[in-house]
Amino acid sequence: EVQLVESGGGSVQAGGSLSLSCAASELTDRRFCKTWFRERPGKGPEGVAGISGTGNTYYVDPVKGRFTISQDSAENTLYLRMTNLEPEDTARYYCAARDCEFVTWVGFIPSQYTYWGQGTQVTVSS
Repeated sequence: EVQLVESGGGSVQAGGSLSLSCAASELTDRRFCKTWFRERPGKGPEGVAGISGTGNTYYVDPVKGRFTISQDSAENTLYLRMTNLEPEDTARYYCAARDCEFVTWVGFIPSQYTYWGQGTQVTVSS
């Protein structure tokens, strides 16, 4: 069974940087789409950045140029490098994955993802 475990959250001041990791079991197959979501206080989960089964990367507009998604060569760890953080980035960040063997990319729709981690908290103070 696929298991996802996030780490790397913490508290930083605005303008600072953090790197998140997501250790994934059973995701070495390239067919999986892997995505970072976040849940801000009082809001539902929203996509942040994702990697398709073919290795293409996708970002939502608010984080473009500030966040970078990547994965290691064995493709069993997913990363999110976050720079120039803003208070609005304060959220619990989750990694999620789903089988993308027959699709290129499924977007940032939470219900499309099968596997979820427990999340890691990121707090950005002004």
